Amino acid sequence: MEAIIDIQNLSYAYPDGKLALDGINLRLFPGEKVALVGANGAGKTTLLYHVNGIFTGTGSIRVDNLDMNKTNLGKIRALVGVVFQNPDDQLFSSTVYEDVAFGPIYQGLDKASVRERVTQALQSVSMEDYSSRTPYHLSTGEKKKIAIATVLSMQPKILVLDEPTAGLDPRARRELIELLQQRPQIMLIATHNMDLARRLTSRTVLMNEGKIAAEGPTHAILENEALLSANGLV
Repeated sequence: MEAIIDIQNLSYAYPDGKLALDGINLRLFPGEKVALVGANGAGKTTLLYHVNGIFTGTGSIRVDNLDMNKTNLGKIRALVGVVFQNPDDQLFSSTVYEDVAFGPIYQGLDKASVRERVTQALQSVSMEDYSSRTPYHLSTGEKKKIAIATVLSMQPKILVLDEPTAGLDPRARRELIELLQQRPQIMLIATHNMDLARRLTSRTVLMNEGKIAAEGPTHAILENEALLSANGLV
């Protein structure tokens, strides 16, 4: 089976010279939902930001048979939807509708198509009654759902999510996990929430100090207390 995301020997250093990623090799296949776990500073978010070209390191990345380069960047960003940890980084309009419509408008769709995309995206996160609401007045859980809707409205093939359950109460966490379980997209999810990893992903990649320390079936990784302890997770 051909990989949809193929990362080979990826390294990245911050401007201060600190090595954030060191020789990452990772492949994601059709239908997969994969968890990225690791202590703070392990490199999870930095890796996520390479998948749609927010960051550019050395090595190679292919997304749906497209090499990551300036020529293909627009096509890759249409394929890869990124949901940031803080939804306020993603919501900037005066109404929910405008936020969710921003992507389809940028894609050049006509008004009727934009309206249809917004309706579908809001329905998919059970927020269809919120289109005229102001994002700033919503709860964190509601903002997270709207942030996901802003990405779904562009109909990406891949979802990249950074700590999607961070800051949520137990009910909101459960609702968000159930929402993501229903989505057909390939997912790469950075998370500290082991319940999310167990319920949502079949494979887990454990990172430590910019490297992949281990990867395998989620249950095998998360039940290995010695491995988790050695990598700062317990």
